[in-house]
Amino acid sequence: MNRNRKRWPRGTWMELANREGLVDAMERRGFSLDRLARYAGCSKGMVSHLTSGRRKTCSPQLAQNIAEALDMPLSLLFVPKVSTQQGRIANRTKTGALVA
Repeated sequence: MNRNRKRWPRGTWMELANREGLVDAMERRGFSLDRLARYAGCSKGMVSHLTSGRRKTCSPQLAQNIAEALDMPLSLLFVPKVSTQQGRIANRTKTGALVA
């Protein structure tokens, strides 16, 4: 596994671009939902949601872990997206006001 991790800008998330490719890679490598979840460091339910199409996004770290576990380039499975807020939500107070 390649441990050279890319640092993603704040507010970046990954969209699953190829659900069928994910399922095919799992079948070719003999990965069950549970095994991929263990390798990727997430829940079996999360992998299930990604493979069924109920969920289409995840964190960049999880996307990298999944791609590494399946020994595939990240770009074949996921597309990076940047939030229009670009991390500004984290700068909100409890009342919802933006902190300058």
